[in-house]
Amino acid sequence: MRGSPCRLWLLALSINLVLGAQPLHPQGLEEGDKEEASRSPATRCDYDPCRHLQVPCKELQRAGAPACLCPGLSSPALPPDPPRLGEVQVRAQDASALVHWCAPFSPVDQYWLLLWPGSKGTPQRGPPLNATFRRAELRELSPGGAYVVCVVAANGAGESGVPEGPGPAFGPCGYFTMPPRPQTLVFAAVGVGTSLALLSCSALVWHFCLRDRWGCPRRHRRPPAAPNPPGL
Repeated sequence: MRGSPCRLWLLALSINLVLGAQPLHPQGLEEGDKEEASRSPATRCDYDPCRHLQVPCKELQRAGAPACLCPGLSSPALPPDPPRLGEVQVRAQDASALVHWCAPFSPVDQYWLLLWPGSKGTPQRGPPLNATFRRAELRELSPGGAYVVCVVAANGAGESGVPEGPGPAFGPCGYFTMPPRPQTLVFAAVGVGTSLALLSCSALVWHFCLRDRWGCPRRHRRPPAAPNPPGL
């Protein structure tokens, strides 16, 4: 009986030690679980290589709270890959065209357009455009003319290449034709209609008035044949 208080004291001490040590390990697991749960999976940045005035993907990464993923780019020590020419919207009423393109997966500092009237000769170079541009306008085009347009990208290492002629589908170059202005078509139609009307009037005047004056022969009708006398 004398040893029972000591045993009780040792038992209580053991229970306290066990209860005091148990919360440490589960608490550490819960904090780890919370940390894992707080980590959200990385998402792609809201970046479209064909969008006009598109913010560069690196700036989107710096602006966003959770880091987003950018598409892979080539090395800045290399010239950029060629852009991809998109739709060319031709506007005949003001003799202009709106050119769209998509950026390459390369670092780009600026773009410009090259325009050939026809397929030969020296191209006309447009003004430099910053890296956010995906659209540019061509003005003062010749109605009815055929053109070749190419998009060039450039960075500190150089500029993208341009093929000899318009490249294949999804290339940097393409053909387009400027149709005649609508006013020109209207004037041409009016001119053709007026010419036809004058020709018709001239034919009628010649037929009704000038034939007699110029002595144009008229066909005389044959007199009806006399009837045979009876009895013959």
